[in-house]
Amino acid sequence: MGTMSPIKNRKKLEAMKKYFLGKNEIRNYALFCVGINTALRISDILNLKWGDVYDFDRRRFKKHLELTEKKTHKKNMIFLNKGALYALEKLMKHYKLENVKISAEHYIFLGRKSANKPLSRSQAYRIIKEASKILKIEGNIGCHSLRKTFGYFAALCKISSILIMNIYNHSSFAITKRYLGIDQDERDRVFMKVAL
Repeated sequence: MGTMSPIKNRKKLEAMKKYFLGKNEIRNYALFCVGINTALRISDILNLKWGDVYDFDRRRFKKHLELTEKKTHKKNMIFLNKGALYALEKLMKHYKLENVKISAEHYIFLGRKSANKPLSRSQAYRIIKEASKILKIEGNIGCHSLRKTFGYFAALCKISSILIMNIYNHSSFAITKRYLGIDQDERDRVFMKVAL
């Protein structure tokens, strides 16, 4: 697999969304959108259940997603922004139309073979990889690219590197730096802008 690259082109992000929607692959669309909007690892995304994001008593989506990360065992609270919420709402409506059971204990990103088993990591990887190849997205693109893409665009929005490190729950800035995927062209643009 190698080191995954962030998707650095906003038009390519939109093309990926349109690709999944055009094929009526709403689950894959939602998986992609939740990935690029939450900065979560794919293992945490695939383990999400509807009760994590939806309050069934109040019949509305939650403002925050609270979870303990599978890899680090650290608690994390993630604001569900409009990109993530729109995709989750679209998936919930799609499941209802398809008569897929939705409850607090049901996984959001279902595999195709059973009533309540999540999509496998390997299948999620194939979905993202195939779409990126078809759309000719540069770099080594896979599931971890979604997490890295969030950080890349956060950095472009001039979000503090320390805050990005905190969002990722990284133990050092060196790890976060690798995630941001800054390349020589981007470094060159800094020198062009700072012409004193």
